[in-house]
Amino acid sequence: MWSARDIPPLDGTIALVTGATAGIGLETAKALAARGAHVVLGARDAARGGDAVRGLPGTGSVLALDLASLRSVRRAATEFHQRFDRLDILVNNAGLWWQPARLTEDGFESQMGVNHLGHFALTGLLLDLLERSPNGRVVTVSSKGASAGSVTNLDPGSLDRYRPTTAYNASKLANLLFAFELQHRLIAAGCSTISLAAHPGGARTELFRDASPGFRLINATIGWLLTQSAERGALPVLRAATDPHATGGEYYGPGGPGQFKGAPKPQRAPARAYDPVERRRLWTISEQSTGVPYSRLTESV
Repeated sequence: MWSARDIPPLDGTIALVTGATAGIGLETAKALAARGAHVVLGARDAARGGDAVRGLPGTGSVLALDLASLRSVRRAATEFHQRFDRLDILVNNAGLWWQPARLTEDGFESQMGVNHLGHFALTGLLLDLLERSPNGRVVTVSSKGASAGSVTNLDPGSLDRYRPTTAYNASKLANLLFAFELQHRLIAAGCSTISLAAHPGGARTELFRDASPGFRLINATIGWLLTQSAERGALPVLRAATDPHATGGEYYGPGGPGQFKGAPKPQRAPARAYDPVERRRLWTISEQSTGVPYSRLTESV
């Protein structure tokens, strides 16, 4: 049964975790730092980021990063290049849930913009540093909601017939399509960097605060049956990021009934996440939307 005790020594490792000031991101950062990694916390709020760094059981630093703004993503990538000569682990974790209908600074539906497109741009802009690592890994955090996601809802700028849960599920499916297509393209380009995905199951995090009153009531009364702590919810992410036996294209989630709770293990993603046509379609949309071309990987496919 895999646990945080199975994380190998990470001395000298450089990791970047987005959305690292609370929840799954913070627990992931803490566990990586405890094993010796220098963890860079991507954070919108510098003050919260500083507080989180001071609470790490190891070394860390803050990187100003707002995934709802491609300008911010580009600035963050430029700063990261100035501070570090490589990147060993990138955890694309930050996410929005149950948001009202609104657009990002760049005109994208907010959940698709932050959960997928911001991470797509960040990964592409840092790919050269990942390739400089002998063991570079990209871990993209999805959700059980991906199983209800629809490939017909991947238009990043559409607010037509907007429903928060539908938009969230589509963004989480996009996370999987991206992770698996990235792995395919890394292999085709002969890169040693690998791409994996993970989901935390029913983890109790700050995302619940954005849910409807009815959902919060249900969660407060019987939610404990289907949820686990953020610390345990981070374990699938940590296994994907650090297990020396993990391979590119794998998807980790809790091993208990329904994948809500339990020790992390490889899981099968929804069938539509493996569809090569939809993976390529999303990739094209994402490159055009963000202006980040992934030139080397695109030429290899």
